[in-house]
This record gives sequence, structure tokens and C-alpha cells, in this order.
Amino acid sequence: MYFFGIDYYYVILVLPAFLFALYAQFKVKSTFYKYSRIYTGRGISGADIARFILRNHGLEHVDVQYTPGSLTDHYDPRTRVVRLSEPVYHDSSVSALGVAAHETGHAIQHKVGYAPLTLRSKLVPIAGIGSSLGPYMALFGILFGMTYLTNIGILFFTGAVAFYLITLPVEFNASRRAVAILESTGFFSRDEMTPIKKVLKAAAMTYVASAAVAMASLLRLLLLANRSRQNS
Repeated sequence: MYFFGIDYYYVILVLPAFLFALYAQFKVKSTFYKYSRIYTGRGISGADIARFILRNHGLEHVDVQYTPGSLTDHYDPRTRVVRLSEPVYHDSSVSALGVAAHETGHAIQHKVGYAPLTLRSKLVPIAGIGSSLGPYMALFGILFGMTYLTNIGILFFTGAVAFYLITLPVEFNASRRAVAILESTGFFSRDEMTPIKKVLKAAAMTYVASAAVAMASLLRLLLLANRSRQNS
């Protein structure tokens, strides 16, 4: 069944997940912007708090660098560098501190050998291939009745979905570590910690939405493949 040239499974599965992802992106950007205008009493920048946390966890060798863009913050386990975007690196807002602490949480995960982070790193090559080629291979196979190609495409895309799913505990754990670390410093009041938690919660929603889109897309491919087999 098709609606305006789009299959029924896309309408009932992927489209709602995609709309949720759009909302999550809007939510994290609006929340970050809202609390980027609220500054902490200590006047500590995102880069400052990141370096402080790293030093206090025996990670002096992990560098903190500026990276262009907005919300492009990340920890690179290959080079052991925490990269902070301009609104985070220089600012002392509660948004900046929350994001900076979250990224140092990944560095701490790396140090302690946090299993989900290790697994996610191993899935990166598979996820890249699976997300870029898997769905197209599967749809091409379904369209032309090439079952083997459909199965390979679904297998590849399943690897990408696994990456999205394993990302959830990695990100949630990094945020929990960030909150615990910031609270333990004694630098920030309860009124400052509350919006920091809201920023991290909004950011976590984007990972949930990405996983939802990936799972809905995989289920759609499986249902389309099953229907194709039944009709052949």
C-alpha cells in the first residue's frame, strides 16, 4: 500500500520517528541557547572545567582543543582529545559547563575501559558502511527481486542500528558522570546544577531519537522484504 508514492510502512514507522528526531534537535538547540545566557558565579569556562576534570582523574595527557561550529563537541578516542565548540570552549554558561563535562565523561570512560564505549568504537566502520549503503542495497534487492542483495543490505544496516543502540548507554553514562563530577566539585549551586541537568537531558533525547529512526527504518526494510518474498 502506498500514500503519495510512499510505502505504508514508511508512513506508520519511519515518519513518526523522523518527526520525533526533528523535535529532539529543536529541543536540544533551544535548551542549549536558553541556558547559554545564564552564567555561573565561578566564571569558569567550558575549557577550564574540562581541563580541571581531566587533571583530577589522572588524564593530564588528554588535550582540550577548540573546534569550529556549534554543538560539534566530541571526544576523539583515537587521538585522546576533547574537542569543544566555540559556544562551549570560551563560555562560562551552564550550557557550556554541562557539555564540556559530558565530553570529559567519555575520556574517563576510555580510561576505565567502559565496555559499551569500546564496543561502539569497534562498530564505527560497520556503522559507516551500513548506514550509507545498507538501506539502498536492501531496497534495490527488494525492487528487483534479488533476495541475496536484500539480505546483505539488511545485514549491513543491522550493524548500523547496533551502533545507534550501543550509543545510548555510552551517552547516558557520560552525562551521569558529568553531573556527579560537577556536583562533587562544590563549585556550583543547586540552582546552577538544575539547568545543567536539563541541557544534558535534552541532548540525550537526540540519541534516543536517532536510535528510534534507525530501528524504525530497519523494521520497515524487514517488513518490505517479507512482503516481497510473499508476493514472489
